[in-house]
Amino acid sequence: MSAILTSPRPSRFGRGVGFRLAGIGSYVPPNVVTNADLARLGCDPEWIVARSGIYERRHASPEMATSDLAAAAGLAAIAHAGVDPRAVDLLVLGTFTPDMCIPSTACIVQEKLGLDAPAMDVTAACAGFAYALVTASQFVAAGSSRLALVIGADTNSRVVDPNDIKTWPLFGDGAGAVLLESVGPAASGDEQGLLSYSLGSDGRGASLLCCPMSGSRQPVTLEGATRREQFMQMDGRAVFKWAIRLADENIRQVVAHAGLTLDAIDCFVLHQANARIIEGARTALGIPETKLVINLDRYGNTSSGSIPLAMDEAWRAGRIGPGSTIVVCGFGGGLAWGSAVWRL
Repeated sequence: MSAILTSPRPSRFGRGVGFRLAGIGSYVPPNVVTNADLARLGCDPEWIVARSGIYERRHASPEMATSDLAAAAGLAAIAHAGVDPRAVDLLVLGTFTPDMCIPSTACIVQEKLGLDAPAMDVTAACAGFAYALVTASQFVAAGSSRLALVIGADTNSRVVDPNDIKTWPLFGDGAGAVLLESVGPAASGDEQGLLSYSLGSDGRGASLLCCPMSGSRQPVTLEGATRREQFMQMDGRAVFKWAIRLADENIRQVVAHAGLTLDAIDCFVLHQANARIIEGARTALGIPETKLVINLDRYGNTSSGSIPLAMDEAWRAGRIGPGSTIVVCGFGGGLAWGSAVWRL
């Protein structure tokens, strides 16, 4: 981990403009799980709040899967935009908790929503929405899509070990979605879309956050399940330190590449991983609390769902709207990260 902290991998930067945010929506399961509910598992409710800022989270019911959460969020975004679902010509879904290995969860969501569109999954753990957003923006900016649906969704309660009392309380299930509509070229200074984006990864930290028994490297076996290797394993302390430094550095870089200053940003929507990470990044950046969106106290870490879920709440609260300039920043397993300056 020391090598990762002292010699970070560089990020790649780009732009993707010529589109507006046409619709936004989110969905969380109705089942609320409070810290008090977790006390029976040996989790200390006060420790959870002190270490993460989380008071409750949502867990999907047994019959629910990631595609159900994603489809509900996508339907809400389509309804908000007031468009015919058949007009959507691209679906990009960020998730690391697919319904199954084959087919892609995006294909299942495409059918649930009745879309006539190509559909694909993007897997980048908690940076999944940022990666999906940048991917879709390139299709729209290139003229290959006129109305792209981008969804971030994860059902973390299926991949986190209930016996891991330090990790289990941190995660919840949820989804968020945005519709990107092409508006064509605009005069400099009036552009909409991703004024600047940054994507990066550092596979040296792959073992810091992983599910060992979940793919071709280590297929599912009874012996592995006995060792609970089908569940997420996380070096929380190492990821915590990396995330604070990464968010500070990458946000500064992406804002500078957009030709703006931090003061010019209306709102910052960071991945809702941990209140201490967000506060650490805020302090390092020197931005006021009023410019941050925080809802992890009610939902926990929803991985790919966290940024669009927080954006949807900010939109409905009137904190952001058409013409707002926001920063989104996702980071997590991979290690992978993605940030963007987004003019809505």
